[in-house]
Amino acid sequence: MQEKIQVLREAFQSAIAEANTEEALESLRIAYLGKKGCIADLMKGLRDVQDKKTAGQLINDFKCEVERAITEGIEAKRAEALSMQIRSARKYNPTLMAEREFGSYHPITLATRDCEEVFAGMGFTFEDYAEVVDDYECFEALNIPKHHPARDMQDTYYLENGQLLKTQTSAAQNAIMRKYGAPLRAIFPGRCFRNESTDACHENTFFQMEGMMIDENISISNLIYFMKTMLSEVFKRDIKVRLRPGFFPFVEPGFELDINCLICGGEGCPSCKNSGWLELCPCGMIHPNVLREGGIDTEKYTGFAFGLGLTRLAMMKFGVKDIRDFNSGNLQALMQFKSV
Repeated sequence: MQEKIQVLREAFQSAIAEANTEEALESLRIAYLGKKGCIADLMKGLRDVQDKKTAGQLINDFKCEVERAITEGIEAKRAEALSMQIRSARKYNPTLMAEREFGSYHPITLATRDCEEVFAGMGFTFEDYAEVVDDYECFEALNIPKHHPARDMQDTYYLENGQLLKTQTSAAQNAIMRKYGAPLRAIFPGRCFRNESTDACHENTFFQMEGMMIDENISISNLIYFMKTMLSEVFKRDIKVRLRPGFFPFVEPGFELDINCLICGGEGCPSCKNSGWLELCPCGMIHPNVLREGGIDTEKYTGFAFGLGLTRLAMMKFGVKDIRDFNSGNLQALMQFKSV
């Protein structure tokens, strides 16, 4: 048996050395390892051998040797073919980069970065906050107790554990106050959610940028200055604005800051509900109850807060007539915006 295996081994080594293709190696595998192959014949011959255990071990060793050699040969041929394919491929041309069409940032991202740059120059820090909050953060800490009618305007999406998707970036006010105390200058952009019907100027998912400034002797004049500065920097021109009284439980007094609609130039269109004005930024002096809830000494400090509508700001900045385009995923509509 040992002599037979040695003869087959020498024949196999000669054959595999001449096998130049993967197909030839596969034929060799069938000839030696197939059901009617050489090793199968050796196994049949075990019946005539006295020391079957030793002979069986020799046959098994030879079988493993053949399997390993054929597997390594096939892998080597495949690696060689891949290497040839890579070498024959077209050489890298760095000038092709200029021919590619690059993507762009979302218009709301561009508007957010413009605002962040302006407020950074005025000494504001940036904060991020969760989209899922609890009732205390979203309402009670903002002077909106349970069953307060102001909650009706902020119908949102509740989770089974009692938490909710935040209706306004103001939900972070209490946490930011407790984190920094006073004096304080901070902005915190984020995504907000409300269960409401959509139209050209309303969405159930939108972006805001909350801002707060708390210090000694802060007044409405400071609020107006920062808002006008921000708008003139973002739009790169003077923007016509109006400040009208507005009720929000977390500010006193409260205001609605509107800008002249840049879509229609103030003549009236669906984007501004044909009024010529677009509500952009609810704002006001922070209510003392909210300051106290945030651990701020109301005898020493006052402050203002605003909730800048980033989605509507992007509408005005880029001339987008329908707010729903921003969440549409329509690349034809969104790819035109480029960062500069």
